[in-house]
Amino acid sequence: MEIIYLLISVSLVVALIFLAAFIWSVKSGQFDDTYGSSVRLLHDDEDDDEEKPKP
Repeated sequence: MEIIYLLISVSLVVALIFLAAFIWSVKSGQFDDTYGSSVRLLHDDEDDDEEKPKP
C-alpha cells in the first residue's frame, strides 16, 4: 500500500513539471507561429533567380 502512495506522489510531481513546462513554452511564444516554420522550406528564394547569369 505504501508503494501506491509513492507512485501517486511521483506521478503528480511529474505531471506538475510537464504542466509548468507547457505554461512556460506558451508564455515564451513557442506556439505563436506553428504553420510558418513547416512551410518555410517549400518556398522558393526569389533572390536566387537574380544571381544566376542568363545565357
